[in-house]
Amino acid sequence: MAKILVTGGLGQIGSELVPALRARYGGERVVASDIRLPPAGANSSDGPFEFIDCTRQSQLRAVVHKHEIDTIYHLAALLSAVAEEKPHIAWDVNMGGLYRVLEVARADGCAVFFPSSIGAFGPSTPKEATPQDTIQRPTTMYGVTKAAGELLCDYYHERFHVDTRGVRFPGLVSHMAPPGGGTTDYAVEIFFAAIRHGRYTSFLGPETRLDMMYMPDALEAVVGVMEADPARLAHRNSFNVTAMSLTPEELAAEIRRHVPGFEIEYDIDPVRQAIADSWPDSIDDSAAHAEWDWAPSHDLRSMTADMIEKLRNKLGIPA
Repeated sequence: MAKILVTGGLGQIGSELVPALRARYGGERVVASDIRLPPAGANSSDGPFEFIDCTRQSQLRAVVHKHEIDTIYHLAALLSAVAEEKPHIAWDVNMGGLYRVLEVARADGCAVFFPSSIGAFGPSTPKEATPQDTIQRPTTMYGVTKAAGELLCDYYHERFHVDTRGVRFPGLVSHMAPPGGGTTDYAVEIFFAAIRHGRYTSFLGPETRLDMMYMPDALEAVVGVMEADPARLAHRNSFNVTAMSLTPEELAAEIRRHVPGFEIEYDIDPVRQAIADSWPDSIDDSAAHAEWDWAPSHDLRSMTADMIEKLRNKLGIPA
């Protein structure tokens, strides 16, 4: 039975992946870690937590040895908008952290999950039904680190036989963790604003089409690729995965089915709009379907209904 370390365990994905992994494999078998400490009063009884700065290889190795880790889910990274504000830090964290995780994995025989992103694509990538294998020329530091990270993971698998696997996530929608500085954050913010205020101002334009996925499906993708039979994997890393392709205007229209009179306005952030414009409108995830039976459970309608219900309960705001 695997013993797992999750870096970036307090982030958007980690805060939901850690409980999901503990429910699947057992609380004591999943070690959460982050450069931040858990908030005061947080329940730590479900499993162990370690403070780790992923740019410090000695910290990573010490925790791997202490807990006899054999699988690392490496989520610690700066997201797209923040990375553009702090490109030098993004390179140190995103690439430096991944390199050190892979070095520890090489030395200690660990498998590694690395989440890539549609940000690994760029303006010269085909915009519609973006293929699994295609040109990648990202124009953001976040995208550069994701594309380079995919190559580095492939290198460590081919050169050192490290069991590296990963997916390219689209925008992720969750009612649990707050947005963390990504270009697709509007798709989370809009739900909170709809419930609280009945209106939202989007930083992306109304017809900006991007792929999205509800967090429960994202967690299934992580588990699915890591549990896949390696003999079936023609690709090892950066599988395209998606669930829906939508615009802010389309998302707002679906929200109005649950929040009548909901209004959306636009105050476009040129930095995040330029990032979004460099990404695909839709991606082809047929390789993931074929190689490890990937299939999402939520579309726009079911995601919106569940988000509205969960947020109303969370915020204590009745329909």
